[in-house]
Amino acid sequence: MTANSVKWNLIDRVASQILYGVTGVILANILTKKDFGLVGAILVFQAFASLFVDSGFSYALIQRKRPSRLDYSTVLWFNMAMATAIYIILFFCAPLIALCFESDPRLVPLSRVMFLSFILNASAIVQTNRLMKLMDVRMVAASNAIGLLAGSITGITLALTGYGAWALVWQAIVINGVKSLVLWLTTGWRPLWRFSMDSLRKFFSVGSGMMATSFLNTLFQNIYGFLIGNRAGLVSLGDYTQADKWSKMGITTISQTVTSAFLPGLSHVQDDRERFIRVSTKMNRFTAYLVLPSMGFLIVCATPVFHCLFGTKWDNSIPLFRLLLLRGVFTVLVALYNNYLIALARTREVVRMEALRDITAVVFLVAAFPLIAYSTDTDPVAGINILLWGQVAASAITWGVMAYRTSAIVGRNVIGFIGDNVPYGALTLLASMVMFSESLVIEDPWMLLGAQCVTGLAIYCGCNFLMGSKVQRELLTYLLKKEKVF
Repeated sequence: MTANSVKWNLIDRVASQILYGVTGVILANILTKKDFGLVGAILVFQAFASLFVDSGFSYALIQRKRPSRLDYSTVLWFNMAMATAIYIILFFCAPLIALCFESDPRLVPLSRVMFLSFILNASAIVQTNRLMKLMDVRMVAASNAIGLLAGSITGITLALTGYGAWALVWQAIVINGVKSLVLWLTTGWRPLWRFSMDSLRKFFSVGSGMMATSFLNTLFQNIYGFLIGNRAGLVSLGDYTQADKWSKMGITTISQTVTSAFLPGLSHVQDDRERFIRVSTKMNRFTAYLVLPSMGFLIVCATPVFHCLFGTKWDNSIPLFRLLLLRGVFTVLVALYNNYLIALARTREVVRMEALRDITAVVFLVAAFPLIAYSTDTDPVAGINILLWGQVAASAITWGVMAYRTSAIVGRNVIGFIGDNVPYGALTLLASMVMFSESLVIEDPWMLLGAQCVTGLAIYCGCNFLMGSKVQRELLTYLLKKEKVF
């Protein structure tokens, strides 16, 4: 069932990212950098609002072996109550948000409408988690696709008719509203008209720990956008927002596939340590097989990708995009290790590791803070580059320490635990070097991108085949013959 869940999660993420990507390319070519900066400023606050709505209880629902209907109902009503309360607070705080970003008055109505999207999203959290728990994610994939299609049509139509940043706001509203509606109409599950404090308390140990972790993670993902918009301006925030958006497409696809598909499978073997070790080892290798070449090849291909999609309009975003992808490698691996710890009910360890990353990030943030607005004639985002190198360093340090701690908790030697990544990292480096050499002799971005893609895949998959990669062989066997992977 885990393999089937992985397949449908991957189909969901790939299909969603294709729809989201096509829409994003069109909107990036129509709207201005400041339009994206305005919405990027709002998203900083929306990220925290959405976090408090869920409060980490969705993780607790997935971690629990057999949640009851009352458990699901309680979490749903809690989510909706929190969403409504936080929206009212943010509605009246909208003028203060505008003061933080060049006192632009457009932020007041934009934010008041945009914040409705997390209420709509709150109504779908339990429906989605229930299907994930059952490892039946086909309707989740369908609801995401239908919502994105409706949102894409809305956003593009508004952008073409001159609505500017409103196109992005209404795109988000329609996506979340349609997704929630599809789930409620198709799943057949309905909540009880009851709320249980006992159920809520049962989830507190896992939920509160994961909320603390998510809060710290959200804080240090979004504080950079806040500081860039506040210190360097909304145009620079637009450059950062584009880099962040496109880097997250690949990172989120892999990370959420790993998180949502692997955690339920791990929870089923949490009481069998030997089996847990075997499953987690295979998950380590499977994740490395996917994430390392995906991120590595995108880093090398960043310039032709941006030039093919946008011309030179977003060139300032390219170096930021590369740094965010590099950080994303560590983000996905840490998300995987979090799954192991959550499945073993070691959420306090997750919180400690997140605290370590954030303390490290603060050190680099303090050092880079005076330089955020720094720019040169040849590099308008030089200060933001410095800021992002701090993110990369903090994430790398956290990954190293977390690999050491997680390997001990799982029951593996740390060298072997980290060593699961080495063959795929080495092959990615080899292929990337050849791909980079092609950029020295091919100028046309379309020809360069095509050559790099063919070369990278041929070298990586070919070498894995010659080395007898078990992960690649089992993955191909499953895709072709539908045999079990996990």
